[in-house]
Formats: sequence, structure tokens, C-alpha cells
Amino acid sequence: MAVAVGDRAPDFSLPSGTGTTIHLQDYIGKKPVVLYFYPKSDTPGCTVQACSFRDAYTVFQELGAEVIGLSNDSVAAQDRFAKNHQLPFILLSDEGNQVRKLYGVPGPIFGMVPGRVTYIIDQEGIVRHIFDSMLNFSAHVDESLKILRQLQD
Repeated sequence: MAVAVGDRAPDFSLPSGTGTTIHLQDYIGKKPVVLYFYPKSDTPGCTVQACSFRDAYTVFQELGAEVIGLSNDSVAAQDRFAKNHQLPFILLSDEGNQVRKLYGVPGPIFGMVPGRVTYIIDQEGIVRHIFDSMLNFSAHVDESLKILRQLQD
């Protein structure tokens, strides 16, 4: 069953591109989280999306939020992706797609490309917004910032 707006965000632990294990629960009670699932590191669309998050990262920080991206790429691939594009936020390796399945993010579309979905999780761990768009890469950033600003009001 897919996670919906108003649900408590399911907790998980995954390795980051740097090899550190990241627990979603470590952020709950401290700051909102922008959790974005993307198909594959270093592909054109995913690079545009990641660089859009990178370019707006200081705004996310000013809003008190953390950005976490994840795909089923290996830890080494996530590390290369982050270094190649100077990504300042966390990238996680969900190689078995366990977290993708836990959240109900669509699997391979047409048997080829996993879904691209962003979840805005408030400081208390509640999903406040879900944005799902395969092709409007930068809109994931715009939607996230809009919702984070609304949560501050």
C-alpha cells in the first residue's frame, strides 16, 4: 500500500554515497525532510533534477529542511554522482528497492524506468505532500519549496 498525505513516513535505514548509514528517524523531531526517489544516477533527467536540488539547497537549509535523494544505484555510484555534480545533500543506495516498495513508489514503468516521486515530510514525521512527475524534473524542487514555505506559515 502506498504512503499517502497525512500518513506517518515509514522509517528506514540505508547506506549513503559516503558509506554512512542514514536513518530517517534521526531527522524526525528536528527538521522537515524532502525525500525524493529518482530512477538512476548520472542519467540526463536525474542529473537535471539533482542539480536543481543542488542549486536551491541553501534555500532548503534556510527553511530548516534536509534533502535526501535515493535510487537503487550502488553506494559507489551514489558517491560518484554526488562528486561529479557537487551535490551537497544526502544520496542513499536502495539497491534492493526495499524503501521504494515501502513507500509505494512505482516500480519500473514499461518495465524500464522506476518512478520519480518526492515526499515532503514535516518535522513530526507526517507526509504533507507528494509530487509525482517523471518528466518535470525541476518541478520537484519548486513543489518542495512551496510546501515547505506553507508549513512555516
